[in-house]
Amino acid sequence: MEKETTVNEKNYYSRLDTFIRKNYPEIKLGAIYSLIRKGFVKVNEKRVKKNNYILEMGDIVKIILDEDKLEELSRPAQPSLKARPVSFDIIYEDKDLLVINKPAKVSVHPGSKEEMATIIEGVMHYSRGEFEPHLVHRLDKLTSGVMVVAKNKQTARELTQLIKSRETKKYYLTLLVGNLNKKSGELVSTVYGKAAQLKYDLKKKFDSFGDIYSLVEIELYTGRKHQIRVQFADLGFPIAGDDNHGDKKRNKLLRKNYGLKRIFLHASKISFDYNNQHYDFSAPLSEDLQIVLDKLEKGTKRN
Repeated sequence: MEKETTVNEKNYYSRLDTFIRKNYPEIKLGAIYSLIRKGFVKVNEKRVKKNNYILEMGDIVKIILDEDKLEELSRPAQPSLKARPVSFDIIYEDKDLLVINKPAKVSVHPGSKEEMATIIEGVMHYSRGEFEPHLVHRLDKLTSGVMVVAKNKQTARELTQLIKSRETKKYYLTLLVGNLNKKSGELVSTVYGKAAQLKYDLKKKFDSFGDIYSLVEIELYTGRKHQIRVQFADLGFPIAGDDNHGDKKRNKLLRKNYGLKRIFLHASKISFDYNNQHYDFSAPLSEDLQIVLDKLEKGTKRN
């Protein structure tokens, strides 16, 4: 028999073995390694024999199983999602779409150690069983901003394909540490071995007591994991608040003097055409990040 699953918002950028374990909890981990190693797993109809193969949105994973070995491969199933209240603002809603302003510090989907309620569980709670929510893209836990939720499987499939074929436009606002000289430009590089591309426009500079920061708007062409963080850090202008790729000393100063409590990254806009209609959605900058900009502005005026 064959088991087939499409990579979606819950698990893209996952390793192949991790993806199989999450989607087929009845299969023992050792058996997953064996199936991959022996060529019983295909991605987009091509056999993949690497456990650490990284999946992308829309990839089709197919597992070829011997019916007689199902009992041998079985193990207890993991707990399912549960509806739990989460506070978020609704930007738009119709019979197919729910667009929300995701708050920071809330994961979009439960992880192996996730105890707090997540966005998908919050939307389940909001739906009260009237629709089955599907996230068509994801934002990191510490990133705020606009997120699109499909209210049925067909819409989820179609929007996922739009994203995979790069027929959507996604914009972010971020604050960079340093004096960005160019007013606009494109970054083309590799992130974790995959091609990555974005365009940026400088919106404003802050020179607060001698420390310079650059506020930029980004149009994301590719959606690699941590792409914006990595590409700007490689350019020499890390995102404010990003300790993993950035300036820890400067981030400590930002926390102390300007109240920055997370990475300064906000999904500001998304646009696409769907069902013969054009959609443009935007989310205002979250209050915590706006406070940081206001304090930087005051410091700039005092210079």
